[in-house]
Amino acid sequence: MGHGTQQQGCPECHGQLRVTDNELLCEDCGLVVDEDNIDRGPEWRTLDEETDRRRTGAPLEQSRHDKGLSTEIGFGTGSDVTGSKQRQLVRMRRQHNRARFSSKADRNKAYGFTEIRRIVSALSLPMAVREQACSLFESAQSEDLLCGRSLEGFSAASIYATCRVQSIARTMDEIVEHARADKNELKTAYDALNRELGLPVGPISPVEYLPRYASELDLGTDVENRAREYATWLLESGRLGGKNPSGVAAACLYRAAYDFGVDVTQTEAADLASVSRMTIRSTVNELKDHRLSNDGSERGRAETAH
Repeated sequence: MGHGTQQQGCPECHGQLRVTDNELLCEDCGLVVDEDNIDRGPEWRTLDEETDRRRTGAPLEQSRHDKGLSTEIGFGTGSDVTGSKQRQLVRMRRQHNRARFSSKADRNKAYGFTEIRRIVSALSLPMAVREQACSLFESAQSEDLLCGRSLEGFSAASIYATCRVQSIARTMDEIVEHARADKNELKTAYDALNRELGLPVGPISPVEYLPRYASELDLGTDVENRAREYATWLLESGRLGGKNPSGVAAACLYRAAYDFGVDVTQTEAADLASVSRMTIRSTVNELKDHRLSNDGSERGRAETAH
């Protein structure tokens, strides 16, 4: 009930009613008869008193070439628009799309950002990866690294580099699977990014791959925990030099699955990490020096010795 439909008196004590900022209350007993919680003023969003605090649309997005500030002519013309008006809108929309980009660089940026958004969505990566990958692509363009190279390759390489910087376990093969570039194009673009921009990348720990690989192999938590122990021991003992971290993670899961009697083959583990069976076997042989304190360690060491 709004304030415009005020009662004659308080329904409890028949006292006098009074209107405050957003409430209708009784002056005698204090009963709140009605309230209006609608804030009819502007929504203040900034803490800077010197700027205009009016809201002017959606926030800026780094993953759009124009930060989301461009104007678009929509398609919802309605049924009351005549045929000649609809044809005029079609012509205006076509000319507007042609004039959206002031240069070839803007057009390339828009294409690269669209490709990044598509790959990030296909890989279910966080929005922060999308924003940082777009910033990295823009930095590469400003440094003239795109000249003579594939735009699709730089889009995929920006995502891969961002995952490396943020220690997100994604391999080149996983990104190439959804990208419009092949692995050689991704490698070439990534090498240029890493060399020219000095990315703060380091090797990804095999532990980062374990939860996803364990889920894909349908392994339990106990197997994953044992594999994490194996991977941590390899890392702390300095035995990971030159090894593929995804292959190491798959090998640790294979060995842990054997310890608990779960049927996982070396071929399944190798295919999951996109490595050879020899890579899995060599890492398993490294684990024979690890003395487990859990049950089943003797069985595992005997299998490795064979």
